Amino acid sequence: MDKTILHIEDNFENRLLIRRILVAEGYNVLEAENASESIDILSTITPDLILMDINMPDIDGYTLTSRLKANPAYQAIPILAITANVTAAARERSQVAGFNGYIEKPIDIDNFLEKIAHYLA
Repeated sequence: MDKTILHIEDNFENRLLIRRILVAEGYNVLEAENASESIDILSTITPDLILMDINMPDIDGYTLTSRLKANPAYQAIPILAITANVTAAARERSQVAGFNGYIEKPIDIDNFLEKIAHYLA
């Protein structure tokens, strides 16, 4: 499997957990701890999927996703929100921002891997 996933998350422990799960499944994982880092990475590499935390210190995930989806270079990349905010309003806001899907924290590993595989298919 030669799929690359960019994980944008400001929490180190969350990045570590996601990295372990994805690497064990054979995915290549790139990490950014904030929006600025992710933009630097995206200027040189086009991942197959982006996992996006919603609450980040510089630019929140909604804003960053809207910006990425507005750019033709990134429109085709599936972006999945990863968040502990599971309200109907948060789900609706993620759809409006352009997220392709939604993963709840704490993650259910089996469900998580099914969603990843689905969006990479």
